Amino acid sequence: MPPRRRPQFTQEAIDQQLQQIHLLDPSSSSENLEQLGPIIKQIHTNRGQDAFLRTVQGLIESKDADIEKICGENYQDFISSVSTLFTVKQYTEKMKDNIRTLDSSVAQLGRGLVEKKRNLLQSKKTASNLDEAIDTLQACLRVLDVVNRVQDMVKQGKYWSALRSLEDIESMPTSSLSQTPFFQYLLATLPSLRGQIKDAVNSSMKQWLLEIRNISGDVGGVALDQMESRTRKWRSRRDKDPLLRTSRVGSAVEMVTYEKNEFDVLNNEQIRVDFRPLFECIHIYTTLDSLDELQKSYQADRKAQSDLILPNPLPLSSLPSLIQEISGFFIIETHVLQTTGNFRSERDVEELWDGLLALLTMGIENALRTETDPDSFLSVKESLLSFIVTLESSNYSTLSLHSFIIVLFEKYARLLETQFNKRFDNIVQNDDHLQMQVETANQMKTVLDVVWIEASERRALEESQTPYSLPWSQTFYLCCQDIRSFIQKFYAFVEGVSQHHRNIDELLSKSLDSLLINHISKTISQRLTSLSTLTQIAQIVTNLEYLQVTCVELQRSLTSLRSSQRGGSIVLTASSSFEATLARALQRITGLISSKLDDFFGLSEYNWTPAVCEDGPAMYLYELVNWLTTVVDALVIKEAYKDEAYKGAVAYIADCLMDFLTGRNIPMMNENAVSNILIDVDFLEEELRRIGRGHLCSMFIELRTMTAIALNNTVQDFLVPANRQTSFAAVKHKKLQALLDKLAKWIISPTSKLDAFFELSEYNWTPTDEDGPSMYIYELINWLMTVIDAQAVEEASKEQVYKVAFTISMMNENAVSNILIDVDFLEQELRRIGRGHLCSIFVELRATTAIVLNNTVEDFFVPANRQTSFAAVKPAKLQTLLDKLAKYAVGRELGDRGKREADAVG
Repeated sequence: MPPRRRPQFTQEAIDQQLQQIHLLDPSSSSENLEQLGPIIKQIHTNRGQDAFLRTVQGLIESKDADIEKICGENYQDFISSVSTLFTVKQYTEKMKDNIRTLDSSVAQLGRGLVEKKRNLLQSKKTASNLDEAIDTLQACLRVLDVVNRVQDMVKQGKYWSALRSLEDIESMPTSSLSQTPFFQYLLATLPSLRGQIKDAVNSSMKQWLLEIRNISGDVGGVALDQMESRTRKWRSRRDKDPLLRTSRVGSAVEMVTYEKNEFDVLNNEQIRVDFRPLFECIHIYTTLDSLDELQKSYQADRKAQSDLILPNPLPLSSLPSLIQEISGFFIIETHVLQTTGNFRSERDVEELWDGLLALLTMGIENALRTETDPDSFLSVKESLLSFIVTLESSNYSTLSLHSFIIVLFEKYARLLETQFNKRFDNIVQNDDHLQMQVETANQMKTVLDVVWIEASERRALEESQTPYSLPWSQTFYLCCQDIRSFIQKFYAFVEGVSQHHRNIDELLSKSLDSLLINHISKTISQRLTSLSTLTQIAQIVTNLEYLQVTCVELQRSLTSLRSSQRGGSIVLTASSSFEATLARALQRITGLISSKLDDFFGLSEYNWTPAVCEDGPAMYLYELVNWLTTVVDALVIKEAYKDEAYKGAVAYIADCLMDFLTGRNIPMMNENAVSNILIDVDFLEEELRRIGRGHLCSMFIELRTMTAIALNNTVQDFLVPANRQTSFAAVKHKKLQALLDKLAKWIISPTSKLDAFFELSEYNWTPTDEDGPSMYIYELINWLMTVIDAQAVEEASKEQVYKVAFTISMMNENAVSNILIDVDFLEQELRRIGRGHLCSIFVELRATTAIVLNNTVEDFFVPANRQTSFAAVKPAKLQTLLDKLAKYAVGRELGDRGKREADAVG
């Protein structure tokens, strides 16, 4: 211990002490010695006796000096003071004695007290050591109790309290316990206890992660239900206000007008998600400075959970529940991101979001790869759209999902088009092509609300009387119904989808055109080939007219609808296809009429070489005209189409009559047959004028002009180019040539029959002498007289025909002698029938054969003889006869003239 400083005594302090005992107080009549004891005790206690005495001595001297001074000033006072001083001195001596006595007694008492004090201090030290030991043991017990309670708090889940307790242990103030090995060991075990707390809180969070994984679907279901309710409210409001039609749920307009409520999808009557385990874990790890470790662990756990949400392969039937689970997963992640500060980063959540979206789109795409039902695509789109709108409210990026929906939409549109392709094909193929009948006004209204027709025609149909007979058949009504259904399903997919309107409208235009052209127009065109009933084809014509109107009305109504929704214009090109099919239908009507006309012409039975002209038209034409007018007028089509049918029929009749005159089926004819054709044409023109179709008489102009050339013998005029371009512009030279050939063939036709007789002659070209003519000659003469005498021609022409016939008949005779016998028979027969002058025709033959038979060839070569005796013989023919082939050149004088004229026309 440091040495104690001795107390310093001053005269002022002693003066005050003396005044306290009234030694220096002249106003006091008694001494206050009771205060002397404490003063002496204090002096002894402080061991300042010598100092005190010295100070008292100094005080005495000071007082003495004062007294002397006073005495010097005032003797009497001095004397008085001296006596007083002596008195004081006496008292002082007495006090010294008392002091010495007290000092000795105090010293004697002090030695006992010191011994006792020494014993007391030892006892107090022992007691202090005991108290310190007790305190230390109690502190250890308290620390052990805290450690024990830490374990209990960990078991009870009071992790923060347990951690605080450990911190309290670690931050205990310095004490005797701090220096003990026990406390040092306890401090060494604190990291282990912290690890136990970390493991316990981490285990609690793992359990919490498992629980939220199990309830994520419920959270997503509640969120999707809330969004569906919000969507219904907005759709109802949008339907009432046309200005809101272009806005969807989640748009700026909807967000401004949306009346938010306090509903919390994570804390409501249906479900309650407790995030306390996560918050505790974050807090504990933050305190332990291990937050990075927790962040990595949490991200890995959530990544594993997100990977387990979607099964592989993904069944479409479970897609709604999977969408709910994904929605709940990311709603929880959003809440964690917003409530845990820097624990979660947006990048981590976006990584989970992008990964899960990639798996979702891949799974859906694989599941839909073999799907052919458009409704499956529509249900997928509805699920995805609800998912998108729900997660967009949590600020998740859904651009990839919107793009994926557009991809799904393209496949959906193709499948939808394929589905309706079959429906339209069945509608057209199964139609009975009869006018549609409606019984009641309500049914009529339903039908008119489905079809697209002009407003004026709609009013006219509404004002008609029941039962209603509609101009179209079931095909038109069902096609309109399915077109509306197609458009509704088409736009049902894109409703609520963020997309480019013009792309969607262009795709709709192409799809509608494909349906209308390939599966209505072309199918109707194919059906036309299998129909042979004119009334059915007429009904098709009517349907096609209404389908053309439908294209225009549909394009206008769709464009109007889309313009109100900021879409593009709808352009349909199917009208031209329907127009082409309509033309084919009209051609089919014309073809069927022509086919029936063929039957009438098959019964015509014209005589192409009549002796006289007929008095009236052919009988079959009466039936033909009656049938034609009855059938065409009965068709329920426009008057213009009826006129087209008449025009086609008349053109076909004109072609058939022209074919009679110029075709190959009839080899020859005479002028009477041509005149009979013109009589039939006159009848047909008269009938056309009677039914108000006189303008169709122009179809016979070519026929009339061409026949006039042949009948009026104006071929030479036709050969003049100037006339051919003006008066005969309608005539085709090849047809005129064919007609002239037929007329020429009729003139020379007997020689063709004679050739047939000669082919049956069966001459023996190395015969013995015959007694009479060949047998075929008898039949030939008999036929020739019968045929030629029947011709109603002038006598001169008849003789000319006889001459030509006999000239030609000699061409194939080789057996000269037998032929001469036949010639003798023929001449005899000619004389018998009064045609003996024709025997001169055989002079050349006789003269030529005579040269051969009489062997007078040498005489023939004498020029003088050739000019006299052999004047009828031609050297070339003689040479031919001498070469064993006796052929007689038939002089076709009249036939050659017709042939030359035909060749000139050609």
